[in-house]
Amino acid sequence: MLKSQAVSFPIMKLHQKDSVVVALAPIPKNTTLMVDQQTVTTLVNVPQGHKIAVFDLKKDTNVIKYGYPIGHVTQDIQAGEWLHTHNMKTNLSGELAYHYQPDVHPVDYPLENRTFQGYIRKNGKVGIRNDLLIVPTVGCVNGVAELIVKKFKAKHPDLGNFDHVTILKHPYGCSQLGKDHQQTRTVLADAVHHPNAGGVLVFGLGCENNTVSEFKKVLGHYDEERVKFLVAQEVIDEVEQGVILLEELMETAAYDRRSTVSLEKLNVGLKCGGSDGLSGITANPLLGAFSDYLIAQGGSTVLTEVPEMFGAEQVLMARAENKAVFEAIVHLINDFKQYFLSYGEPVYENPSPGNKAGGITTLEDKSLGCTQKSGRSVIVDVLQYGEKIRKNGLSLLQAPGNDLVAASALASSDCQLVLFTTGRGTPFGSYVPTLKVSTNTTLFDRKGHWMDFNAGELLNQPMEKLLEQFIEKIIAVASGEETKNEQNEVREIAIFKNGVTL
Repeated sequence: MLKSQAVSFPIMKLHQKDSVVVALAPIPKNTTLMVDQQTVTTLVNVPQGHKIAVFDLKKDTNVIKYGYPIGHVTQDIQAGEWLHTHNMKTNLSGELAYHYQPDVHPVDYPLENRTFQGYIRKNGKVGIRNDLLIVPTVGCVNGVAELIVKKFKAKHPDLGNFDHVTILKHPYGCSQLGKDHQQTRTVLADAVHHPNAGGVLVFGLGCENNTVSEFKKVLGHYDEERVKFLVAQEVIDEVEQGVILLEELMETAAYDRRSTVSLEKLNVGLKCGGSDGLSGITANPLLGAFSDYLIAQGGSTVLTEVPEMFGAEQVLMARAENKAVFEAIVHLINDFKQYFLSYGEPVYENPSPGNKAGGITTLEDKSLGCTQKSGRSVIVDVLQYGEKIRKNGLSLLQAPGNDLVAASALASSDCQLVLFTTGRGTPFGSYVPTLKVSTNTTLFDRKGHWMDFNAGELLNQPMEKLLEQFIEKIIAVASGEETKNEQNEVREIAIFKNGVTL
């Protein structure tokens, strides 16, 4: 990143090829700015996170940010003009043909002997929580599951050796067909097998499509001491029986203890939501630096939100480990574009009203900032929705941009922790710890009960210093320190749906 020197107000030019600078604070009209040893005077008031043209642009000329086109201007533009939705438009349309042109650069982080305190499971996986999960096979039993938990907590308010009790409430498991039904069962099975789960109660009704007996076939091998099953229609008092099974799981977990574990056992999901114009300047690059660092230690990260790769996909494709991974990324992108087109929807209609208010104009603008969460490491694998991490390193995962669905998909892939950047703020959390990183100090100060870390400090201190603080924070969370979503008792699951409801 190239930081420009402002006469009165801070601005940033992100790449030497850029035709815009970003306002790091609100900039009034008629403010003179120094950009690349030339002066530019703002023609209107420019909000924080928004773009300012650094030279004249003819109509239909591409606007360059991060060194890449983020769309084109729809009218002649003067230097100093505010560039946004009123005078810019995306270049994106449908599917594209791609060519493998590797552009891989080594990431230089030394191998260190850092560790965290985790729960080593029988299968060799490591959890960062010892959670008790109730996994309904069908949404019909969500309410009864709440009664079971209420009665269990009344008898055992300290939860024994469990960190939390979470019901993975969802509306599915019945009235679904084909791929939808299969995805529901896959994602629920992923939760049962998650290393953060110290005990699981699978809870069915008895007449649903996703019966417990059918679900067991998808589940495969499981630890009988850690996973119990209850079918409401097969017992007289399902609440009492549920409490008994939770108590059995509590007894099994009574001897669980944290152990010292290498960072190579840490899997971290990379996610953003409620992005603003600073997301690609502060929080997302911080996640990218951490991703590169963790991979250098032998760990793994996962990047998802495929629609927020549109417009930046060729940057990712150039980092594919080999031709096979490149082809998998091509399919990942074009298959998701086809999903949009099959419903008659444009592939570029992604930035939300909040994104636009924060300074993001087009999907390319959003995607080039979004993908910075992946750092510069080689991409070693592409996972389909519901698949688990197969190789250490950086993987891409098929899932939409929706916050709850994407974060749940990251948990399904065996990420023990999700890092979530935001410039607008959000209180949500997945059923794994969801560490919220603010892009700006104003949000962090105003919503401290939501946010866990302030990446806005990157405007005041070097990346190396803030990254060290960030690594220490993540190790603390992996070792048991609660994230704000955990403190607020906000732990959810959302399953991707793309089909009919019976």
